[in-house]
Amino acid sequence: MGTKQDHKRWRQEFNEGCLERDGHKCVFCDETKDLDVHHIVDRDELPNGGYAISNGITLCGEHHLLCEEYHKNGVCENIYHPLALFSKNNTTFVEVYLDCKSLR
Repeated sequence: MGTKQDHKRWRQEFNEGCLERDGHKCVFCDETKDLDVHHIVDRDELPNGGYAISNGITLCGEHHLLCEEYHKNGVCENIYHPLALFSKNNTTFVEVYLDCKSLR
């Protein structure tokens, strides 16, 4: 479950780790300004807030909105679907789930 302090630390490590892994640029368009780190699977659906780096991906504002469509409506263009985002991270839902569960 984790404490409030754990979540704060996990969030910082999540943001920094994803940005570094993705070269501080959007994985779709290489934009380097005004970046967001997107949770591929919504935080509420994974243990420990979904803060495993394997559950994050770096996006510009425009692409973040396109990926958020899945969280809001359950549908989106295929390239923005969580399964496509997992493939960009070379991971799977099961791996992400286990990574989130093992956060300490």
